[in-house]
Amino acid sequence: MKEKETQNSKGLKEHTYQILKERMVDCIYPPGSLLNEAQLATDLKLSRTPIREAISKLEMEGFVKILPKKGIYVTDITFNEVIQVFQTRFEIEPIALRLAGPRLPKEELAALCQKFHEPIMDIHNSFRLDTAMHLFIIEHCGNRYIIDMMRRVFEENTRIIISSKQNQLQVHDAKKEHIDILNMLMNDKYQEAEVAMRIHIESCRKAALDYFYNSQIYVAAPYSSYKKELKKL
Repeated sequence: MKEKETQNSKGLKEHTYQILKERMVDCIYPPGSLLNEAQLATDLKLSRTPIREAISKLEMEGFVKILPKKGIYVTDITFNEVIQVFQTRFEIEPIALRLAGPRLPKEELAALCQKFHEPIMDIHNSFRLDTAMHLFIIEHCGNRYIIDMMRRVFEENTRIIISSKQNQLQVHDAKKEHIDILNMLMNDKYQEAEVAMRIHIESCRKAALDYFYNSQIYVAAPYSSYKKELKKL
């Protein structure tokens, strides 16, 4: 009985975590906003325990910061983070495409291409289709380390794109670029698709930086994990 209760508790925690993370990624809870634990519990019709546990996990992943006596702060998007997200995409995503190319099922490529030809009225569905196309390629690369890393990168990438759209930025229209890349992959033109992917990512990077450049200052924040490793020697 206790084991079943533990499993239910873990399932509820994970479910709550997924809901909150999705709302942060989709900017329903925008970057820089303050959330209240009690209000979240009311909104989701849950007790505060799974909310607290989910928030703790989201804090470890960098989505939120808990501010004593203030609330839960949804981590802002800095200019530095925008640079790092697109730097990672520019270097890693074409490699993932190269690895994935021969593994990609042609019928799914054709279905994705058709989706891009259809009119999309809802802007959030447009974001979802964009992300789905990129992750579809990445998740066929056969390297779980690349896949895990790029899933996290695309969570932040989605926040960047949505937050800049919400601020009425005229983000680069990548629809044709997506279709061109998919057509190249369907015709086994993997090298051409890799080059086209780099051009596409660079276009997206410029569009995002146009918005974030004037509002924030780039400050490099070096990681210190290596110091912890040195102490173990």
